[in-house]
Amino acid sequence: MFDTLLMPFIFPFMQNAFWIALIVSVPTALLSCFLVLKGWALMGDAVSHATLPGIVLAYILGLPLIIGAFAAGMVTALATGYLTENSRIKQDTVLGVVFSGMFALGIVMYVAINTNVHLDHILFGNMLGVGAQDLWTAGAISVPVAAVLILKWKDFMLHAFDPAQARVSGLPVGWLHHGLLAILSLTVVSTLSATGLILAIGLLVAPGAIAFLLVRSLKHMLIVSVVVCAVSMVSGVYLSFFIDSAPAPTIILVLTALFIVAFVRKSIQTRRASAAV
Repeated sequence: MFDTLLMPFIFPFMQNAFWIALIVSVPTALLSCFLVLKGWALMGDAVSHATLPGIVLAYILGLPLIIGAFAAGMVTALATGYLTENSRIKQDTVLGVVFSGMFALGIVMYVAINTNVHLDHILFGNMLGVGAQDLWTAGAISVPVAAVLILKWKDFMLHAFDPAQARVSGLPVGWLHHGLLAILSLTVVSTLSATGLILAIGLLVAPGAIAFLLVRSLKHMLIVSVVVCAVSMVSGVYLSFFIDSAPAPTIILVLTALFIVAFVRKSIQTRRASAAV
């Protein structure tokens, strides 16, 4: 019985899956808190989908895929901001148009070329096929991203809650805004080998949303989101081994279940507080 429970940790491909899960859980969890507070959940979805044409173009030009993904993500984020500021269209509408157009462009480009790279691995990740190079790449992105979010969390917090007050306080609002967009693009790139483009949005929203329902301060929200994301990713990979499922969607299902539990708990607390009054 004990040997069976430890079986997932024996295989090298499972060990790499656990490592990539732990590596990407920290930056995605920290970033998800700010995306939730700023209402940028759809922005994360847009950037993750819009990296596809950049990945295909990088493959055609023989460049590292992460460069193409980051460039496409930044172009999408900046184009969305420009269109929102210079038109009467609301941001969610612009995001819907831009990311669907970029994603469609990526599909057309992918179909037009001959490649041995399977589209499913790009869209849904290939966590069980993660190698040493993928681990180093994810680590090289995740460590500086997490460091910036931890060191500047108070500045990002003020920018998320009240950009006008942040500007009056002397904070570089423009740099914070575009810096957060760059961090978002980099974080999406770091999750490519783990969850792919489509499921990355789950990691970028769910941990912060769960923590938001559980605690009241941003400091505690950051800590709780990291713990929730790390536990969910490791347990999702572990569970996928026994139910013969892909790790990425299993992780998202675990996060979804935790969100439902947190939501029900918060609803019960609210009703009790209302009844006490």
